Amino acid sequence: MTVGEAQTGARGAQALPERSSVGLVAVIVAATKGEPRALTIRVPDQAPGRGDGLPAGPLVPEHATLERGLRAWVERQTHQRLGYVEQLYTFGDRDRSGSSDMSGVHSLSVAYLALVREERPAGLAEAAWQNWYRYLPYEDFRQGRPPQLDAIEPRLAAWAAEPADCATRTRRLDRLGLTFGMNGGTWNEERVLERYELLFEAGLIPEARGNAGPAVPNDPAGVPMAFDHRRVLATAIGRLRGKIKYRPVVFELMPPAFTLLQLQRTVEALSGTQLHKQNFRRLVAQQGLVEETEAITSGTAGRPARLVRFRREVLLERPAPGLRLPSRRVG
Repeated sequence: MTVGEAQTGARGAQALPERSSVGLVAVIVAATKGEPRALTIRVPDQAPGRGDGLPAGPLVPEHATLERGLRAWVERQTHQRLGYVEQLYTFGDRDRSGSSDMSGVHSLSVAYLALVREERPAGLAEAAWQNWYRYLPYEDFRQGRPPQLDAIEPRLAAWAAEPADCATRTRRLDRLGLTFGMNGGTWNEERVLERYELLFEAGLIPEARGNAGPAVPNDPAGVPMAFDHRRVLATAIGRLRGKIKYRPVVFELMPPAFTLLQLQRTVEALSGTQLHKQNFRRLVAQQGLVEETEAITSGTAGRPARLVRFRREVLLERPAPGLRLPSRRVG
């Protein structure tokens, strides 16, 4: 992915250095009012990969480390200061950037994941928080089976039926069962990247055509992103969905004190699942993840609820404190 000349994230920002063969990309995640949010920037229309993008920029000599370079680009483009970040993945595939650049440079993109509490971007009009299901709407099962799948699945079935040889058709059908839960398969919420990659391979998203041309209105596969940033976002969502099962990372997105319902809505938002209220509360209690505070909610129409907080002692008590989520069939 070549992001050097396009990813300033704002009009009037100072010119970027010459393009680097190493790009840095940040997936910055927050959960606000029960919705999963990613911090995005607007990539200029004249750029090779236009539209919504993630904060990104090239590694340049003044960056002592990859992480320092990432933080510098994020602060310049969004005025968001990052706390803990973790390296997500290194993308090195040729011709996956959606760029019209034909230089033949085989670039690397190093992606990072950061969990924050949402703040209004203090700097640039092009920086905005977006619900991540804007880009991957078929991943959201909170209200039941996403209607987008009714449009996507026939296209995938047609793609699987294309090859002349039986072995290839069988392999494609098996992949549809493994990723999209078709043909009696089970939907695994962690396979976000695999589903995106299959849509890419089947040519069902604009990124497969190099981001050439406008997005399809109301595309059931979601709004495309500049470069390969939707692929990076899919990777981050899958990673985070896996981590909440064995690490208490969800509490990085919660305020210091919160209700159990707020916690449930946040877990549902990240996982794209609908959870049974009593079963969820029983699981939280069994895991010993929270403790009550003296405070209760006030000023709401409903019954006041006790506020709780994350019990950090759980990190010392066992190696994998997390929240198990149910599997599901989509047929």
